[in-house]
Amino acid sequence: MATTDTKVACGVGAAGLSWARVCKECGQQHEGSDCHLYEYQDEVDDELICHICLQPLLRPMDTPCGHTYCFHCLSSFLKEQDFCPVDRLRLQLHQCRPSSLLVRNLLDKLSVACPHSAECQQQMQRCELQPHLHHRCPVFRRLREEAEKRKRPSWNELKGRKGDGEASGDAKHSATQSRNTTRDPPEPGLINPAYEESEDDNAPLRSSLVAEAIVVELLRGEPEEDLGLRIVGGKDTPLGNIVIQEVVRDTLAAADGRLAPGDHILEVNDVSLASVPHARAIAALRQPSLLRLTVMQEKGFKSRDRQSDHHASPCPAPAAPQPSPSPHGNAPSNPNPGAVLQVTLMKSLRTEPLGIKLIRKSEESGVFILDLLSGGLAAKDGKLRNNDKVLAINGHDLRHGTPESAAQIIQASEVRVNFVVMRPADAQEDGASGREAPHGRANRRAPEPQYFKRRSTYMKDPPGGFSSQEKTVSLKKEPRLSLGITIAGGRDCRSRLPVYITSVQPVGCLHRDGTIKRGDVLLSINGVDLTQLTYNEAVSALKTQTAQSQVALRVIQTHSEDLEEDAEAASQDQQDAADDPRDDALNWTPLWTRWLGLPSPMHWCRDIVLQKTNNESWGFSIVGGYEESHGQQPFFIKTIVPGTPAHFDGRLKCGDEIVAVNGATTVGMNNSSLIPMLKLQKNKVTLTVVSWPGSLV
Repeated sequence: MATTDTKVACGVGAAGLSWARVCKECGQQHEGSDCHLYEYQDEVDDELICHICLQPLLRPMDTPCGHTYCFHCLSSFLKEQDFCPVDRLRLQLHQCRPSSLLVRNLLDKLSVACPHSAECQQQMQRCELQPHLHHRCPVFRRLREEAEKRKRPSWNELKGRKGDGEASGDAKHSATQSRNTTRDPPEPGLINPAYEESEDDNAPLRSSLVAEAIVVELLRGEPEEDLGLRIVGGKDTPLGNIVIQEVVRDTLAAADGRLAPGDHILEVNDVSLASVPHARAIAALRQPSLLRLTVMQEKGFKSRDRQSDHHASPCPAPAAPQPSPSPHGNAPSNPNPGAVLQVTLMKSLRTEPLGIKLIRKSEESGVFILDLLSGGLAAKDGKLRNNDKVLAINGHDLRHGTPESAAQIIQASEVRVNFVVMRPADAQEDGASGREAPHGRANRRAPEPQYFKRRSTYMKDPPGGFSSQEKTVSLKKEPRLSLGITIAGGRDCRSRLPVYITSVQPVGCLHRDGTIKRGDVLLSINGVDLTQLTYNEAVSALKTQTAQSQVALRVIQTHSEDLEEDAEAASQDQQDAADDPRDDALNWTPLWTRWLGLPSPMHWCRDIVLQKTNNESWGFSIVGGYEESHGQQPFFIKTIVPGTPAHFDGRLKCGDEIVAVNGATTVGMNNSSLIPMLKLQKNKVTLTVVSWPGSLV
């Protein structure tokens, strides 16, 4: 048995602590994100001691030779050496595996004391320390409250403390702005159709956009677990800010439910991302420890009564958008592909089922009504229909929810269940009564059109700072010798990506040549074009041509002018391949910035048609266009405002590049050209966009 001593004195007073420096997992102040310190109360078995740090194991890893080390200790050691510290046998990190569940459970049950013993004398199992700190420890709670009070009393004050070098365009997010206050002029390159003043006397007045800063804490169950967020933006891109493009369903972030597409991530563990390049922000979000995210969320427009400019009406919550009155005042408006409706079902008993089958769809996030059971409460009421999209239930936002979470809300409700749903336009216009034919074919949505229609014919330059370079590798080989690469993508995948290389295996002939890298996009092999093929077609073409004795492979590599950032991204790719014990090359995807340098012929466009019935805003903001300081920049979607046509349509994403409006190219346009074009489209506009998947964290 071994007695382990802590590396800090017991009973450290709170006076020497600061919230920014204290570890949010172990409560101590230490160097590095994984060097956690604990005050163990009992002797610890020698078998549970790391032979490098001589402390009880943290995230234990087993070597093939039978030894166990902390993950952080072993990975740091193997960056300098290539052998096991105990028996000096050859060793690489990817050969190691996480220890068994039994070992991890034994470690979790070790008895530790709260590090703030001067005011908190609690003892608990090691796995319970973090929940204790965040929910019960008075010192930890006081530090957090003081930091929040000092740093984030309101979104306006948080904004006011940003440096002059922070990305522009967020001044429009002020949560309070008087009607008589002069609006600040937009910065060059910032086009903001989301904030147009209404010209319709009958339309509700909208003041500023309502936004608030919140703090979200996410803890990975395993160090390699994805949060389930796709990220775009960064100081090296036209977007400037770090923005959530998508929340992947059935992931940690989706289960938490507080983050949504369009949220701006301001800080990670109290470190600002205001002036951070994309790759560095992704590295910060991939930290294996507890992540504390400070996020700016837009809540929609704040409406005002025309009778008073001094008393704004409350902004409707995004989880329960209110239907706008139609021009005739007798039916809800149809702002987009569908109308937003509110339906209230009254149960006779709390346990009475509603008779609704809910599903999710592969091509669209959210919860949909599959069927209304005959004789059920919903079928008798007749207001809900098949294929309605459930936006909210009892005020709970389900725009990116799951059928399971919707069912839990319904089961927990009392006798009243309030639904907010969006009905597809074709079902709304059909005229068939939901009461008369709730199961009729008229209520089923028509098949989704193919939005990814064509290869791009709009020629333009990539964003400033991004470029590409073609490379050709010609080699002679044995017909049976493999190239040693794995690929992904293909024009049949969700984002219509070109075929790209996910790994270069050490056993293949391309690894020895060294020219081909992970993330390169394939152009051709022996003159056979690969750029427009599906995944299976590309695999077949590669196998056929690889059987020859001479192979000529053309690829395209993208680059960033920020050499430091390029090197950091490449280093991150190599670390992902070497250090992740569970790495799967087929699941690897490049960073979002890797796609920005591709030339126009590699892009695939899709047309998105937005519709509205009055002079309301389209609901998105754009960065880009011609600027004297930066030259011509593509237009990117930066913000999609809740409760607007762009939001309800659901196809536009933050980070999408707009290449044409109603068929007219945006190349060469500036603010004064594009704003009038968008304002002239009173009821319908067609946006041609290129969409790249955000970086997954």
